[in-house]
Amino acid sequence: MTHSLTPGWALVMALAVCPAAQAEPDEEALGKSLGYPNGPRWTAMENRVGAWSALDRVPGVLTENVARGNSVLPLPQASVPAEIKYRYRNLGYTLDEYLERRRITGLLILKNGEIVAERYRYGRTEDARFLSFSMAKSVTSMLVGAALQRGLIASLDDPAGQYAKDLQGSAYGQTPIRHLLRMSSGLTFTERYDGQDDVSKLSRSFATGSPTVASVLRSFSDRHSPSGQKFVYASAETEVLGRVLTGATGRSMAELTSEWLWKPMGAERDAFWCHGRDRQAGAYFCFNASLRDWGRLGVLMAKDGKLGEQQILPADYLREATDAALQPPAFAPYKATPYFGYGYQFWLHPLKERSFGFQGVYGQTVFVQPATGIVMVQTAVYAQASGHQDPEPYAERAAFWLGVLQSLGGRTERY
Repeated sequence: MTHSLTPGWALVMALAVCPAAQAEPDEEALGKSLGYPNGPRWTAMENRVGAWSALDRVPGVLTENVARGNSVLPLPQASVPAEIKYRYRNLGYTLDEYLERRRITGLLILKNGEIVAERYRYGRTEDARFLSFSMAKSVTSMLVGAALQRGLIASLDDPAGQYAKDLQGSAYGQTPIRHLLRMSSGLTFTERYDGQDDVSKLSRSFATGSPTVASVLRSFSDRHSPSGQKFVYASAETEVLGRVLTGATGRSMAELTSEWLWKPMGAERDAFWCHGRDRQAGAYFCFNASLRDWGRLGVLMAKDGKLGEQQILPADYLREATDAALQPPAFAPYKATPYFGYGYQFWLHPLKERSFGFQGVYGQTVFVQPATGIVMVQTAVYAQASGHQDPEPYAERAAFWLGVLQSLGGRTERY
Protein backbone atom coordinates (compact mmCIF):
# COMPACT_ATOMS: atom_id res chain seq x y z
CA MET A 1 0.00 0.00 0.00
CA THR A 2 1.37 3.42 -0.92
CA HIS A 3 0.91 6.59 1.04
CA SER A 4 1.04 10.11 -0.37
CA LEU A 5 2.00 13.17 1.63
CA THR A 6 -0.42 16.03 1.86
CA PRO A 7 0.96 19.34 0.50
CA GLY A 8 1.41 20.60 4.06
CA TRP A 9 3.46 17.60 5.16
CA ALA A 10 5.51 17.78 1.95
CA LEU A 11 6.46 21.34 2.83
CA VAL A 12 7.43 20.33 6.37
CA MET A 13 9.66 17.54 5.06
CA ALA A 14 11.28 19.82 2.48
CA LEU A 15 12.11 22.38 5.14
CA ALA A 16 13.60 19.67 7.33
CA VAL A 17 15.91 18.49 4.54
CA CYS A 18 16.82 21.94 3.12
CA PRO A 19 17.93 24.48 5.72
CA ALA A 20 16.49 27.95 5.53
CA ALA A 21 18.54 30.52 3.64
CA GLN A 22 20.76 32.54 5.93
CA ALA A 23 19.70 36.16 6.12
CA GLU A 24 22.45 38.57 5.17
CA PRO A 25 23.37 41.32 7.66
CA ASP A 26 20.94 44.26 7.57
CA GLU A 27 19.54 43.09 4.24
CA GLU A 28 16.20 44.88 4.63
CA ALA A 29 17.84 48.18 5.59
CA LEU A 30 20.03 47.73 2.52
CA GLY A 31 17.04 47.44 0.20
CA LYS A 32 16.35 43.73 -0.31
CA SER A 33 12.56 44.03 -0.40
CA LEU A 34 12.96 46.85 -2.94
CA GLY A 35 15.15 44.70 -5.18
CA TYR A 36 18.35 46.49 -4.15
CA PRO A 37 17.59 49.70 -6.07
CA ASN A 38 20.19 52.07 -7.47
CA GLY A 39 18.45 55.39 -7.08
CA PRO A 40 20.04 58.81 -7.57
CA ARG A 41 20.76 59.16 -3.83
CA TRP A 42 23.41 56.48 -4.20
CA THR A 43 24.87 56.84 -0.72
CA ALA A 44 21.46 56.27 0.91
CA MET A 45 21.46 53.00 2.84
CA GLU A 46 18.78 51.31 0.73
CA ASN A 47 20.63 52.20 -2.50
CA ARG A 48 24.16 51.18 -1.55
CA VAL A 49 24.14 47.56 -2.66
CA GLY A 50 22.51 48.32 -6.01
CA ALA A 51 24.32 51.56 -6.79
CA TRP A 52 27.77 50.55 -5.63
CA SER A 53 27.73 47.53 -7.95
CA ALA A 54 26.21 49.29 -11.00
CA LEU A 55 26.97 52.99 -10.68
CA ASP A 56 26.69 53.41 -14.45
CA ARG A 57 22.95 52.77 -14.10
CA VAL A 58 22.40 55.49 -11.51
CA PRO A 59 20.59 58.50 -12.99
CA GLY A 60 22.84 61.53 -13.39
CA VAL A 61 26.17 59.69 -13.04
CA LEU A 62 28.50 60.34 -15.98
CA THR A 63 30.82 57.51 -17.00
CA GLU A 64 33.44 56.55 -19.58
CA ASN A 65 34.05 52.93 -20.53
CA VAL A 66 37.39 51.18 -20.00
CA ALA A 67 37.59 48.61 -22.79
CA ARG A 68 39.06 45.18 -22.16
CA GLY A 69 41.26 43.44 -24.72
CA ASN A 70 40.90 40.21 -26.68
CA SER A 71 42.73 37.93 -24.24
CA VAL A 72 41.80 37.17 -20.62
CA LEU A 73 44.23 36.28 -17.84
CA PRO A 74 42.93 32.94 -16.48
CA LEU A 75 42.11 32.69 -12.79
CA PRO A 76 41.64 28.92 -12.38
CA GLN A 77 40.01 27.37 -9.36
CA ALA A 78 42.50 26.01 -6.83
CA SER A 79 42.63 22.21 -7.07
CA VAL A 80 42.44 21.76 -3.30
CA PRO A 81 39.96 23.93 -1.38
CA ALA A 82 41.47 25.77 1.58
CA GLU A 83 39.85 25.98 5.00
CA ILE A 84 39.96 29.64 6.02
CA LYS A 85 39.76 30.32 9.74
CA TYR A 86 40.43 33.40 11.84
CA ARG A 87 40.15 34.61 15.42
CA TYR A 88 38.47 37.79 16.58
CA ARG A 89 38.08 38.85 20.19
CA ASN A 90 39.25 35.42 21.41
CA LEU A 91 36.67 33.50 19.37
CA GLY A 92 37.25 31.38 16.28
CA TYR A 93 35.33 31.86 13.02
CA THR A 94 35.24 30.52 9.47
CA LEU A 95 35.13 32.42 6.19
CA ASP A 96 31.39 31.83 5.86
CA GLU A 97 30.83 33.09 9.40
CA TYR A 98 32.75 36.25 8.50
CA LEU A 99 30.31 36.82 5.64
CA GLU A 100 27.37 36.21 7.97
CA ARG A 101 28.69 38.80 10.42
CA ARG A 102 29.65 41.66 8.08
CA ARG A 103 28.09 43.56 5.19
CA ILE A 104 30.24 42.08 2.41
CA THR A 105 29.00 42.22 -1.20
CA GLY A 106 31.91 40.37 -2.78
CA LEU A 107 34.93 38.40 -1.56
CA LEU A 108 37.72 36.89 -3.67
CA ILE A 109 40.83 35.17 -2.32
CA LEU A 110 43.67 34.15 -4.66
CA LYS A 111 46.83 32.16 -4.07
CA ASN A 112 49.41 32.18 -6.88
CA GLY A 113 46.76 33.34 -9.32
CA GLU A 114 44.27 30.59 -8.43
CA ILE A 115 40.86 31.17 -6.86
CA VAL A 116 40.75 29.84 -3.31
CA ALA A 117 37.38 31.42 -2.49
CA GLU A 118 34.86 33.53 -4.39
CA ARG A 119 31.60 34.71 -2.84
CA TYR A 120 28.88 37.15 -3.87
CA ARG A 121 26.26 38.41 -1.43
CA TYR A 122 23.11 40.53 -1.45
CA GLY A 123 22.16 39.22 -4.89
CA ARG A 124 25.38 40.35 -6.57
CA THR A 125 26.98 38.22 -9.31
CA GLU A 126 30.24 38.02 -11.22
CA ASP A 127 28.83 40.60 -13.67
CA ALA A 128 28.71 43.32 -11.00
CA ARG A 129 31.21 46.14 -11.37
CA PHE A 130 32.00 47.33 -7.89
CA LEU A 131 32.72 50.94 -6.96
CA SER A 132 36.27 51.51 -5.76
CA PHE A 133 35.89 54.54 -3.57
CA SER A 134 39.52 55.29 -2.65
CA MET A 135 40.89 52.07 -4.14
CA ALA A 136 40.88 54.26 -7.26
CA LYS A 137 43.82 56.13 -5.75
CA SER A 138 46.03 53.06 -6.14
CA VAL A 139 44.86 52.61 -9.75
CA THR A 140 45.79 56.25 -10.37
CA SER A 141 49.25 55.57 -8.94
CA MET A 142 49.66 52.62 -11.31
CA LEU A 143 48.88 54.94 -14.22
CA VAL A 144 51.45 57.47 -12.96
CA GLY A 145 54.03 54.67 -13.02
CA ALA A 146 53.04 53.79 -16.58
CA ALA A 147 53.35 57.44 -17.67
CA LEU A 148 56.78 57.65 -16.04
CA GLN A 149 57.83 54.43 -17.82
CA ARG A 150 56.89 56.00 -21.16
CA GLY A 151 58.62 59.30 -20.48
CA LEU A 152 55.35 61.22 -20.56
CA ILE A 153 56.11 62.33 -17.01
CA ALA A 154 59.80 63.22 -16.94
CA SER A 155 60.33 63.05 -13.18
CA LEU A 156 58.32 62.54 -10.01
CA ASP A 157 60.06 65.64 -8.71
CA ASP A 158 58.43 67.82 -11.36
CA PRO A 159 55.74 70.18 -10.02
CA ALA A 160 52.19 69.11 -10.80
CA GLY A 161 51.47 72.35 -12.63
CA GLN A 162 54.07 71.47 -15.27
CA TYR A 163 51.48 69.00 -16.61
CA ALA A 164 48.17 70.12 -15.05
CA LYS A 165 47.96 73.50 -16.73
CA ASP A 166 44.72 74.49 -14.98
CA LEU A 167 46.59 74.32 -11.66
CA GLN A 168 49.65 76.35 -12.64
CA GLY A 169 50.44 79.01 -10.05
CA SER A 170 48.36 77.32 -7.34
CA ALA A 171 49.76 75.67 -4.22
CA TYR A 172 48.87 72.22 -5.54
CA GLY A 173 50.37 73.11 -8.90
CA GLN A 174 53.66 73.98 -7.18
CA THR A 175 53.77 70.67 -5.29
CA PRO A 176 56.07 67.90 -6.63
CA ILE A 177 54.32 64.82 -7.99
CA ARG A 178 56.21 62.60 -5.53
CA HIS A 179 54.79 64.55 -2.59
CA LEU A 180 51.28 64.20 -3.99
CA LEU A 181 51.79 60.46 -4.37
CA ARG A 182 52.69 60.27 -0.68
CA MET A 183 49.89 62.67 0.33
CA SER A 184 52.45 64.98 1.83
CA SER A 185 51.80 68.32 0.13
CA GLY A 186 51.43 69.90 3.57
CA LEU A 187 48.29 71.69 2.37
CA THR A 188 45.41 71.82 4.82
CA PHE A 189 42.54 69.62 3.57
CA THR A 190 39.93 68.09 5.87
CA GLU A 191 38.53 64.59 5.35
CA ARG A 192 36.15 63.58 8.15
CA TYR A 193 33.23 62.18 6.08
CA ASP A 194 30.71 64.32 7.93
CA GLY A 195 29.32 66.19 4.92
CA GLN A 196 30.92 69.46 6.02
CA ASP A 197 34.58 68.75 5.28
CA ASP A 198 36.77 69.62 2.31
CA VAL A 199 36.33 66.26 0.60
CA SER A 200 32.57 66.86 0.61
CA LYS A 201 33.16 70.24 -1.00
CA LEU A 202 35.36 68.59 -3.63
CA SER A 203 32.79 65.86 -4.32
CA ARG A 204 29.93 68.35 -4.66
CA SER A 205 31.92 70.27 -7.26
CA PHE A 206 32.64 66.99 -9.06
CA ALA A 207 28.92 66.14 -9.16
CA THR A 208 27.55 69.57 -10.07
CA GLY A 209 30.36 71.40 -11.86
CA SER A 210 29.66 74.52 -9.80
CA PRO A 211 32.14 75.63 -8.71
CA THR A 212 34.51 73.75 -10.99
CA VAL A 213 36.79 71.09 -9.52
CA ALA A 214 39.83 73.04 -10.74
CA SER A 215 38.69 76.17 -8.91
CA VAL A 216 38.15 74.16 -5.71
CA LEU A 217 41.64 72.65 -5.99
CA ARG A 218 43.12 76.10 -6.60
CA SER A 219 41.44 77.43 -3.45
CA PHE A 220 43.67 75.43 -1.08
CA SER A 221 46.75 77.43 -0.13
CA ASP A 222 47.50 77.08 3.60
CA ARG A 223 50.29 74.63 4.43
CA HIS A 224 50.25 73.01 7.87
CA SER A 225 53.77 71.61 7.32
CA PRO A 226 56.53 71.75 4.69
CA SER A 227 55.84 69.79 1.52
CA GLY A 228 57.14 66.23 1.55
CA GLN A 229 57.58 65.92 5.31
CA LYS A 230 54.35 64.48 6.70
CA PHE A 231 51.55 62.13 5.60
CA VAL A 232 48.08 63.62 5.91
CA TYR A 233 45.33 61.86 4.00
CA ALA A 234 43.82 64.19 1.40
CA SER A 235 41.78 63.03 -1.59
CA ALA A 236 42.48 66.32 -3.38
CA GLU A 237 46.08 65.19 -3.93
CA THR A 238 44.94 62.21 -6.00
CA GLU A 239 42.57 64.40 -7.98
CA VAL A 240 45.56 66.59 -8.84
CA LEU A 241 47.43 63.46 -9.98
CA GLY A 242 44.56 62.63 -12.31
CA ARG A 243 44.96 66.05 -13.90
CA VAL A 244 48.70 65.51 -14.17
CA LEU A 245 47.99 62.31 -16.12
CA THR A 246 45.49 63.81 -18.53
CA GLY A 247 47.63 66.91 -18.99
CA ALA A 248 50.78 64.89 -19.64
CA THR A 249 49.11 62.60 -22.18
CA GLY A 250 46.22 64.55 -23.71
CA ARG A 251 44.03 61.50 -23.08
CA SER A 252 41.31 60.56 -20.62
CA MET A 253 41.85 58.37 -17.58
CA ALA A 254 39.57 55.75 -19.15
CA GLU A 255 41.65 55.61 -22.34
CA LEU A 256 44.88 55.34 -20.35
CA THR A 257 43.47 52.62 -18.09
CA SER A 258 42.30 50.59 -21.07
CA GLU A 259 45.59 50.82 -22.99
CA TRP A 260 48.06 50.65 -20.11
CA LEU A 261 46.28 48.29 -17.69
CA TRP A 262 43.06 46.63 -18.79
CA LYS A 263 44.13 45.22 -22.16
CA PRO A 264 47.68 44.08 -21.28
CA MET A 265 46.53 42.74 -17.90
CA GLY A 266 43.92 40.49 -19.50
CA ALA A 267 40.81 41.91 -17.85
CA GLU A 268 37.67 39.78 -18.12
CA ARG A 269 35.14 42.61 -18.34
CA ASP A 270 35.06 46.25 -19.31
CA ALA A 271 35.43 48.66 -16.40
CA PHE A 272 34.50 52.33 -16.19
CA TRP A 273 35.48 55.62 -14.60
CA CYS A 274 32.93 58.17 -13.44
CA HIS A 275 33.71 61.70 -14.52
CA GLY A 276 32.64 65.18 -13.56
CA ARG A 277 30.96 67.88 -15.62
CA ASP A 278 34.40 68.83 -16.96
CA ARG A 279 34.83 65.22 -18.20
CA GLN A 280 37.77 64.71 -15.83
CA ALA A 281 37.60 61.31 -14.12
CA GLY A 282 37.26 61.15 -10.35
CA ALA A 283 40.79 59.87 -9.82
CA TYR A 284 40.32 59.81 -6.06
CA PHE A 285 37.19 57.68 -5.78
CA CYS A 286 35.32 56.52 -8.86
CA PHE A 287 36.74 53.51 -10.69
CA ASN A 288 34.43 50.51 -11.16
CA ALA A 289 35.41 46.92 -12.00
CA SER A 290 34.35 43.32 -11.52
CA LEU A 291 35.53 41.41 -8.46
CA ARG A 292 37.78 39.17 -10.55
CA ASP A 293 39.33 42.12 -12.37
CA TRP A 294 40.09 43.75 -9.03
CA GLY A 295 41.78 40.44 -8.28
CA ARG A 296 43.76 40.64 -11.52
CA LEU A 297 45.01 44.08 -10.52
CA GLY A 298 46.20 42.49 -7.29
CA VAL A 299 47.93 39.68 -9.20
CA LEU A 300 49.65 42.26 -11.43
CA MET A 301 50.89 44.10 -8.35
CA ALA A 302 52.00 40.84 -6.72
CA LYS A 303 54.18 40.19 -9.77
CA ASP A 304 55.67 43.71 -9.67
CA GLY A 305 53.94 44.70 -12.88
CA LYS A 306 55.02 41.75 -15.02
CA LEU A 307 52.72 39.14 -16.56
CA GLY A 308 54.38 36.52 -18.70
CA GLU A 309 57.15 38.23 -20.64
CA GLN A 310 55.54 41.66 -20.59
CA GLN A 311 56.58 44.30 -18.05
CA ILE A 312 53.28 46.18 -17.96
CA LEU A 313 54.31 48.57 -15.18
CA PRO A 314 57.81 49.57 -14.03
CA ALA A 315 58.99 47.26 -11.25
CA ASP A 316 61.20 49.87 -9.57
CA TYR A 317 58.32 52.32 -9.33
CA LEU A 318 56.00 49.68 -7.87
CA ARG A 319 58.51 48.72 -5.22
CA GLU A 320 58.94 52.38 -4.25
CA ALA A 321 55.15 52.62 -4.15
CA THR A 322 54.55 49.57 -1.95
CA ASP A 323 57.64 48.58 0.07
CA ALA A 324 57.64 49.89 3.65
CA ALA A 325 61.43 49.46 3.81
CA LEU A 326 61.88 51.99 0.99
CA GLN A 327 59.83 54.79 2.55
CA PRO A 328 61.23 57.77 4.46
CA PRO A 329 60.82 57.19 8.22
CA ALA A 330 57.78 59.46 8.49
CA PHE A 331 55.86 57.24 6.05
CA ALA A 332 56.63 53.86 7.61
CA PRO A 333 54.03 51.71 9.41
CA TYR A 334 53.22 53.02 12.90
CA LYS A 335 54.59 56.44 11.82
CA ALA A 336 52.41 57.62 8.95
CA THR A 337 49.43 56.40 10.99
CA PRO A 338 49.18 54.44 14.25
CA TYR A 339 48.98 51.25 12.14
CA PHE A 340 49.57 51.62 8.40
CA GLY A 341 52.44 53.14 6.50
CA TYR A 342 51.85 54.97 3.23
CA GLY A 343 53.63 54.67 -0.10
CA TYR A 344 52.61 56.06 -3.49
CA GLN A 345 48.83 55.90 -2.95
CA PHE A 346 49.10 52.42 -1.41
CA TRP A 347 48.58 51.50 2.25
CA LEU A 348 51.52 49.59 3.74
CA HIS A 349 50.73 46.87 6.26
CA PRO A 350 52.91 46.59 9.39
CA LEU A 351 54.35 43.20 8.42
CA LYS A 352 58.00 42.35 7.81
CA GLU A 353 57.03 40.67 4.55
CA ARG A 354 56.08 43.33 1.99
CA SER A 355 52.30 43.57 2.19
CA PHE A 356 50.17 46.42 0.93
CA GLY A 357 46.69 47.33 -0.09
CA PHE A 358 44.27 49.37 -2.12
CA GLN A 359 41.66 50.68 0.34
CA GLY A 360 38.40 52.57 0.06
CA VAL A 361 35.81 53.79 2.51
CA TYR A 362 32.92 51.56 3.59
CA GLY A 363 35.13 48.45 3.53
CA GLN A 364 36.60 48.22 0.01
CA THR A 365 39.98 46.43 -0.08
CA VAL A 366 42.56 44.68 -2.21
CA PHE A 367 45.30 43.11 -0.07
CA VAL A 368 48.55 41.91 -1.70
CA GLN A 369 51.49 39.92 -0.31
CA PRO A 370 53.76 39.34 -3.33
CA ALA A 371 56.21 36.80 -1.87
CA THR A 372 53.44 34.34 -1.00
CA GLY A 373 51.17 35.11 -3.96
CA ILE A 374 48.22 35.94 -1.72
CA VAL A 375 45.66 38.46 -2.98
CA MET A 376 42.40 39.25 -1.20
CA VAL A 377 39.59 41.41 -2.59
CA GLN A 378 36.63 42.63 -0.55
CA THR A 379 33.78 44.89 -1.58
CA ALA A 380 31.36 45.99 1.10
CA VAL A 381 28.61 48.33 2.23
CA TYR A 382 29.68 49.09 5.79
CA ALA A 383 27.45 51.46 7.70
CA GLN A 384 30.22 54.01 8.34
CA ALA A 385 32.89 55.33 6.01
CA SER A 386 35.89 54.82 8.28
CA GLY A 387 37.14 53.01 11.33
CA HIS A 388 37.21 56.30 13.21
CA GLN A 389 33.42 56.32 13.05
CA ASP A 390 32.85 52.60 13.68
CA PRO A 391 35.98 50.54 14.41
CA GLU A 392 34.36 47.09 14.73
CA PRO A 393 34.04 45.99 11.07
CA TYR A 394 37.48 47.33 10.25
CA ALA A 395 39.06 45.57 13.22
CA GLU A 396 37.41 42.30 12.26
CA ARG A 397 38.54 42.74 8.66
CA ALA A 398 42.15 43.03 9.88
CA ALA A 399 41.68 39.86 11.94
CA PHE A 400 40.23 38.11 8.91
CA TRP A 401 43.20 39.14 6.73
CA LEU A 402 45.53 37.71 9.36
CA GLY A 403 43.55 34.48 9.43
CA VAL A 404 43.68 34.17 5.64
CA LEU A 405 47.45 34.62 5.71
CA GLN A 406 47.81 31.98 8.42
CA SER A 407 45.48 29.59 6.57
CA LEU A 408 47.27 29.92 3.22
CA GLY A 409 50.90 29.94 4.29
CA GLY A 410 51.30 33.71 4.33
CA ARG A 411 53.81 35.55 6.47
CA THR A 412 52.52 37.40 9.51
CA GLU A 413 55.55 38.55 11.49
CA ARG A 414 55.05 42.15 12.56
CA TYR A 415 57.06 45.04 11.17
